[in-house]
Amino acid sequence: MHTTPTQSSIPAPRSCLSIIVAMAKNRTIGIDNTLPWRIPEDLKHFKALTMGHHMIMGRKTFESIGKPLPGRTTVVVSRDHSLKIEGCIVAHSLPEALAACASDPQIFVVGGADIYAQALGLADTLYITEIQQDVAGDAWFSEFDRSEWQETSRDIHRQETPQSLEYHFVEYRRK
Repeated sequence: MHTTPTQSSIPAPRSCLSIIVAMAKNRTIGIDNTLPWRIPEDLKHFKALTMGHHMIMGRKTFESIGKPLPGRTTVVVSRDHSLKIEGCIVAHSLPEALAACASDPQIFVVGGADIYAQALGLADTLYITEIQQDVAGDAWFSEFDRSEWQETSRDIHRQETPQSLEYHFVEYRRK
């Protein structure tokens, strides 16, 4: 007798957890709750990758953006249990934020430094815009063991305006 599996017996696919970050050679990711550079192509790259997905961010990162980004579900992590943000899901820990995103096959962690540090050990993919110079800042991306990651793509870019920079869009997958 042939039976077909019931919906409940089929394990739910696990979401892919990705970190997306722009960082300088010295791992700087921010200064005064803003990006320390202007790279229009990086903003387009960010939008293209995250569109239609859940984005997890800390409260200060949300405040630096100022509003939920269109076409994406914004999940803000805050220890403030009274915090309510119109148009966003508020979670009080990274595990709670991940649970709120469980229906999305691709979840993005978009900052800041503390949320990145918590998510790094859980991430499957890193999308890093590697800015090819040291930049002054007050927020940094965590050190990570590059031997645990396989570089799967690197796209080299240069811009002259609004500031002269070389940057690489790099994708890493956990080995």
